[in-house]
Amino acid sequence: NKFRSHNMSEELDKIVDELRSLLENGVFDEAIEIIQKKKEAYENEDLDGQTVDPWTVQGGKDGVDYDKLVEQFGCQLIDDELLKRFETVTGKKPHIWLRRGYFYSHRDINKLLDAYEKGQPFYLYTGRGPSGGIHFGHLVPFLFTKWLQNVFNVPLVIQMTDDEKFLWKDLTQEQAAIYLRDNIKDIIALGFDASKTFIFSDYNYMGTIYPIISAIQKKVTLSQVKGIFGFKNNYNIGQVAFPATQAAPSFPGSFPVALRGDSNLRCLIPCAIDQDPYFRMTRDISESLGFHKPALLLSKFFPALQGSSSKMSSSNKNSAIFITDTRKEIEDKIIKHAFSGGQDSMGNHRTFGAINNLDVPIQYLEFFLDDDDYLEEIKMKYKCGIMMTSELKRILIDILVDRVEELKNIRETITDDMADVYLTERELDF
Repeated sequence: NKFRSHNMSEELDKIVDELRSLLENGVFDEAIEIIQKKKEAYENEDLDGQTVDPWTVQGGKDGVDYDKLVEQFGCQLIDDELLKRFETVTGKKPHIWLRRGYFYSHRDINKLLDAYEKGQPFYLYTGRGPSGGIHFGHLVPFLFTKWLQNVFNVPLVIQMTDDEKFLWKDLTQEQAAIYLRDNIKDIIALGFDASKTFIFSDYNYMGTIYPIISAIQKKVTLSQVKGIFGFKNNYNIGQVAFPATQAAPSFPGSFPVALRGDSNLRCLIPCAIDQDPYFRMTRDISESLGFHKPALLLSKFFPALQGSSSKMSSSNKNSAIFITDTRKEIEDKIIKHAFSGGQDSMGNHRTFGAINNLDVPIQYLEFFLDDDDYLEEIKMKYKCGIMMTSELKRILIDILVDRVEELKNIRETITDDMADVYLTERELDF
């Protein structure tokens, strides 16, 4: 009744379709769990807030409500106990993005750590849709994935979804191929271990991965994908079928050479929380196909310069810092477009201080300033009005310029021959 009173019958239909498909497949426990979580999530929802799915991220008036997403999607929060367990198992201090709550929720990380402790290996899976220049919002999950690869010493597969961009964007297949090569070189510049990393494009690898894709397609009904992704009758059939393509790398059977045909390998997927619907679908059918359910580490969004109600976008150049930006471009973007939580005058700022949780430069420093003590000092001074917005933005500009220049210098050394090594199907070292 609440949905109907707010003219949200389509949302209600999505939930009903998702439940019906689970019940039709005999997945009663998960259906009951969804009913409970939907009930809890929507009983107190104002229904005028956010939209978060694999193609659209728009927060409510107060930004993205990440706790609400955890309730709606049914994942779990990362707590101090899990961080301590992570450190115990790996012998490494958790990454700052774990400690500072950027990667903030998960699925089955405890199970993955249990298996790792017993000597059972796993592999990492991440990806990128090649559609233009790479900005810091694209970069963050790759940097975190590289850290995970180093800490666990495990293989990694990187899916380049050139088909997805052709299906969803105003982009030809030829344009997607050009972006593909450039983006692969950008990714390689981050320093992934070539002996442990396989990069593939969907178009080029389809002959090998298609048996797994078709097995997934047979398990997932049209009712399910409509319920999970909200597909309507005006979507093309390629879009409706695509979720199976993104799901397939979650299963080691997709990589008979790279992963040596080891169908018992577990998979860990670090990604932003808007990608979770793909892998909820995947986890529902994993065991029926003879594979483990993939584990996930889910992140918040790297905010646009205009604020945390949306994420960086390649289509809005002033919303993002790109790895090709010059110092002048970075300075202009931060000074002119980075939303400030400071006051409207020096006097008011000295008196009242800044609102840190609304300030984009503060949020960016939480991503890229490694020194915990220095970060807390900056936040305290800014909140108390001791540090001015101009000084804060200058600190951020210097950090971002250093990062971009370092990446540019490495990127210039990446050749086609180097890219071909990562693209060649071969046994990975693990």
